[in-house]
Amino acid sequence: MSEKNTKKSKKKRQRRTTRLTFKLTLVVLIVIAISEALTFTGAIVIGFLGGGTNDTTTMIASISASIVIGGLLSIIAGNIVLHPLTELIKATKKVIQGDYTAHLEMSWKEKYTVAELNQLISMFNEMTEELSRTEMFRKDFIANFSHEFKTPLASICGFARQLHEGNLTPEQQKEFSKIILDEAQYLSIMSSNTLLLTSIENRDIVSDKTSFSLDEQLRSSMLHLEPRWSEKNIEIDMELDEVDFFWNELLLSHVWNNLFDNAVKFTPENGKISVSCRQGGGVITVRVRDNGEGIPNEALPHIFEKFYQSDASHATKGNGLGLPLVKRILSLCGGQISVHSTLGMGTEFTVTLYQDMNRPTDMLKEKHLYVPEN
Repeated sequence: MSEKNTKKSKKKRQRRTTRLTFKLTLVVLIVIAISEALTFTGAIVIGFLGGGTNDTTTMIASISASIVIGGLLSIIAGNIVLHPLTELIKATKKVIQGDYTAHLEMSWKEKYTVAELNQLISMFNEMTEELSRTEMFRKDFIANFSHEFKTPLASICGFARQLHEGNLTPEQQKEFSKIILDEAQYLSIMSSNTLLLTSIENRDIVSDKTSFSLDEQLRSSMLHLEPRWSEKNIEIDMELDEVDFFWNELLLSHVWNNLFDNAVKFTPENGKISVSCRQGGGVITVRVRDNGEGIPNEALPHIFEKFYQSDASHATKGNGLGLPLVKRILSLCGGQISVHSTLGMGTEFTVTLYQDMNRPTDMLKEKHLYVPEN
């Protein structure tokens, strides 16, 4: 959080405290005024009935007024404050026991009397909703992760058993060994991506920042995949401005590695991949475009979700962690990513980086352009 935001938050808390103090002071003054009025009225009534007033009459009137006011305040406090707090305690116990569906309903008393109590109940409901979503994601994550591991492990075990039993031709041995190697490499990449994604999801501060050549990083990432795009005879077109960027070089390299890997994976033989990098006005724009099969419109809103794969048949090897990893890394460095895809014509990813990290965080959504939320 920036120093400016910290000051704003501090001023907001001070205003809330001032309002609460004013309310409590007003309540005390009202209680004192009512007490004095009841005492005075009681003294007059008792004096009228007894034929005069004295210290005893005044004392009886004061005690009577105190009893009346105390009883009224107890009823008001019990209905307005204590009862909602009791319900909040019960709901909190449910959350402690693992029931994240606990939800508190607010009546007019909580909404229009004590604003702080209204805020407390609202924040509690928001907390349980977030915990419920987190728990749902955890269960889905475990189920998806287990499923993604199960298939390649079964394949490795099956082909390894065939190799162990023997009676295979040299060609079969080579083929089975290649399958085992590919599946093991797939599991290794998925494990690495999962660990990296988990580690960066639980932090907001990135260390080891240095100034490095972004255009050189883009070239190196593409050259790293040279055996794969050469095998498919893919044409690579790179137009890069000389750009220096200050951030964690290793983390940012995962962005380009995943985007380039997807581009090579989904580009057909003799296809073309275009990469451009432009800088102007403190904004760096990197575009990665291929002329592959494209992404279906119904899949676009989900491609940045963990383990999601638009190819339900899994004909194209992937683990559904690359783009979520890209999205999270760019979120950490204050960047943005958008995608524009047309079936049969290809896909273009646009990454926007900012030299000034104090930029506005609002994101402009253009027509036919899907931009994931941070």
